[in-house]
Amino acid sequence: MPKKVDHEARRQEISEALWRIASTRGLDGASLRDVAAEAGISLGRLQHYFRTKDEMLVFALQHINRLAADRIRARIESLTEEPTPRQVLRACLSGMLPLDDKSRIGLLVGAAYFARAIHDEALRAEAESGIPQLRAFFADQLRLAADRGELPPERATEDEAMLLISMADGLATYVLLGVHDPSTALRLLDLHLANLFGAERAAEGPTSSGCGADAAPASGGGGVPSSSGEGEVSPSSGGGEAPSSSAGDRSVSAAERA
Repeated sequence: MPKKVDHEARRQEISEALWRIASTRGLDGASLRDVAAEAGISLGRLQHYFRTKDEMLVFALQHINRLAADRIRARIESLTEEPTPRQVLRACLSGMLPLDDKSRIGLLVGAAYFARAIHDEALRAEAESGIPQLRAFFADQLRLAADRGELPPERATEDEAMLLISMADGLATYVLLGVHDPSTALRLLDLHLANLFGAERAAEGPTSSGCGADAAPASGGGGVPSSSGEGEVSPSSGGGEAPSSSAGDRSVSAAERA
């Protein structure tokens, strides 16, 4: 009998070959022939899965965002049974930072997508699609914190949520540029959350344990995204469902939105 081929797995493998190229020299120089060579397949075989480069790029961006959501979902699920809004926000925001070699590669790929998306309508639409959902989810967490008396009500706004997203994106960029190291970026993130939630509550928030336990850069050489799902990109471009009222459902929604 003919060997059954997992077409989705093949498309993911091709996407990951594209990421390896993008992380070292960007996307503009990555032709279909280059990606096929990196994936170890013929050009004709690659075109069986992706007819055009644009089709391949959009799929690869969607795939890398799904992996980012999975990573942040795992961070949130590792928290206490009923995480506080501040813990959920920290898990999401720290998941947007390049804290180890693999997440660094994911964000380098994201930077390559961003540079191309400025002039590519399809990629721009994909990159933009998750931002309103992520902002709404963060605002929902801020409002929940205000209801619990953990945050001044005037800070529970969508503008404040957008500032959190922008801060994480900025810190991630500075880590990639070498302006900050990962531990400094995480310290600045915690400083902002302490200021946001109030200095008197800073001691009640998460410390370097829990969702932020991997703050230090991973030792060893830089890895590349693989089919195990370890390459990520900044989650602000992902999509998700509306958060529900229960703590467990909020945790799942956080990962799906991120």
